[in-house]
Amino acid sequence: MTKQEWKNKTVVTEFILLGFGNGPELDSLLFLMFLSIYIVTITGNIFIIALVVANRHLHTPMYFFLGNLACLEICYSSNILPRMLLSYLGGDRSISVNGCFTQYYFFGCLGVAECYLLTVMSYDRYLAVCKPLHYPSRMNSKLCLQLGAASWISGFLANSILTFLISNLDFCGPNEIDHFFCDSFPMIKLSCSDSHVAGLVTSAVAGVCSLPPFLLTFSSYLYIIITVMRIPSATGRKKAFSTCSSHLIVVILFYWSILTVYVLPHHDTQISPNKVFSVFYTILTPLVNPLIYSLRNKEVKEALRKQ
Repeated sequence: MTKQEWKNKTVVTEFILLGFGNGPELDSLLFLMFLSIYIVTITGNIFIIALVVANRHLHTPMYFFLGNLACLEICYSSNILPRMLLSYLGGDRSISVNGCFTQYYFFGCLGVAECYLLTVMSYDRYLAVCKPLHYPSRMNSKLCLQLGAASWISGFLANSILTFLISNLDFCGPNEIDHFFCDSFPMIKLSCSDSHVAGLVTSAVAGVCSLPPFLLTFSSYLYIIITVMRIPSATGRKKAFSTCSSHLIVVILFYWSILTVYVLPHHDTQISPNKVFSVFYTILTPLVNPLIYSLRNKEVKEALRKQ
């Protein structure tokens, strides 16, 4: 593109998030549905944090990581849903370019942090179930703080690279993002400059940040399930397997949707289906995590009875 051709282009100052469709009836339905999900998500995760902080019996590594996960899910949902709710309520689906980059930055940071945090939580459960004699010495308070901090810091460092690459692309029209939030590939698709490197680096970083944590998490739960199957008591085996299997289902759903969207080869026709897959890890996972990871646990139920 010559300088003269570039001068004739209009530099985009805002994007339009298309969301899931248009129409007053559909907007009202989506607004009520996502508002309900957001309220339940925030209430559930705040409740978990308050319960873990207030009850000294829950001051253990497992619930320390669970509190971190609940805090992360609050930030995760609050980064996406309020903006989406405003667009359905007022009809204004525009977002400034800088605002879009900011939303993407925090989305990516929190997404990577969740991958690492789920891995840490699975490792904690692996030690507790498969190495119970070594658990108190290995999973001490110092290591818990280090693992928790590493999960958060790694997330914020990893997505800095991608945000820098995408923010340095040229956007000169069109400006409609076929998504309900600012995500990497829908934004890259709109760039009028060479975005090949940005696309490759996005897939590579996503693969590095999601595939190894998934394999480690899956392996931990696989060892846990094998250990549980050796429990002599059928009742104890059934109870333990029920909890572990529910954790594993949520983990598989979370990683399956992320790997489908970011790691598999991308074509223009994939953007719309990926919008559906994105619902799983951006909206549904923060909603069900408090239920799956805490309210099914005996310690939490006992803490609730004592309140």
